[in-house]
Amino acid sequence: MFDKLLIFEKRYEELNQKLYDPSVAADAARFQDIMKELKSIEPVVLKYREYSKEQQNLRDSKAILSESGLQKELKELAEMEIDSAKDSIERLTEEIKLLLLPKDPNDERNVIIEIRAGAGGEEAALFAGVLYRMYSMYAESKGFHTESVNINETELGGFKEISFMIEGGGAYSRFKFESGVHRVQRVPETEAGGRVHTSTVTVAVLPEADDVEIDINPTDLKIDTFRSSGAGGQHINKTSSAIRITHIPSGMVVECQDERSQYKNKDKAMKVLKSRLLEKKQGEQTSAVAEERRSQVGTGDRSERIRTYNYSQGRVTDHRVGLTLYRLEDILNGNIDEIIDSLITADRAEKLKEGMES
Repeated sequence: MFDKLLIFEKRYEELNQKLYDPSVAADAARFQDIMKELKSIEPVVLKYREYSKEQQNLRDSKAILSESGLQKELKELAEMEIDSAKDSIERLTEEIKLLLLPKDPNDERNVIIEIRAGAGGEEAALFAGVLYRMYSMYAESKGFHTESVNINETELGGFKEISFMIEGGGAYSRFKFESGVHRVQRVPETEAGGRVHTSTVTVAVLPEADDVEIDINPTDLKIDTFRSSGAGGQHINKTSSAIRITHIPSGMVVECQDERSQYKNKDKAMKVLKSRLLEKKQGEQTSAVAEERRSQVGTGDRSERIRTYNYSQGRVTDHRVGLTLYRLEDILNGNIDEIIDSLITADRAEKLKEGMES
């Protein structure tokens, strides 16, 4: 591990020197690439320097303690310094291990979230709206920008399906564990009998694809236009601005009717299509590994039941990490950091365990 840290530190110094090179300063693209690499390795280097400083403190304190005729007060002080340095070294070692874990290449991307009502009919559609509100409020609290892509609304104000983009650095890292089946247990708003029903909503989280990653042949696309419609099929747009794109080789179909502009709808639909194709491509690349070693914290299995929202008990339980919180209303208002942080921590722990076993 420490050989790798020395390599990081040497590279960090090289990159800093390059920033003073006039040819680099004159090349905006090269300068940006260097700054990006610097930013990626700086946390590791700074933590390693902190670790090295504590190692030196430990050596110095041990040297003082080994001196003959040392006064009692100085001896006690040196022993305290040794204990403190050992604690810091242990803590920093664990922090460095986490920093050296392989980075998810998608973490800094924007995301596209697709929410679909599952079992439960209108009740599931209403809860799809609740989840959309929760994610929108959470995104706003993080300074992300939310933009809807496609909405299929029911007459009672729920959503059979809703897809939207969340834009902002690190968006995928915060939302990627939301993929899966979300289960709600509550007395339906559509029923006055007081019986608790169980309904499900499926969430898919896709990292936004870069144009260079997914190259789509225009001849592989079938593009149709139609009129945007609201709940119950009522037309809300007299022009055919809504877009339906069918990717013929994969059979994927994407619709977008959020914008009045046909061009904007087509642009959004293409972003969703590319993101779905990227997810499919990455899933195929990692499927063999996933079969051999499956992490406890999944990010892509849409059939996996990941969380239950129980209204009568005011409870939210994430089944992957066994976390139960009795503050349902607060969570549905977008305060989901505790859940997300727990999932990230569990994912890191699993990766550390895998690293030690391999």
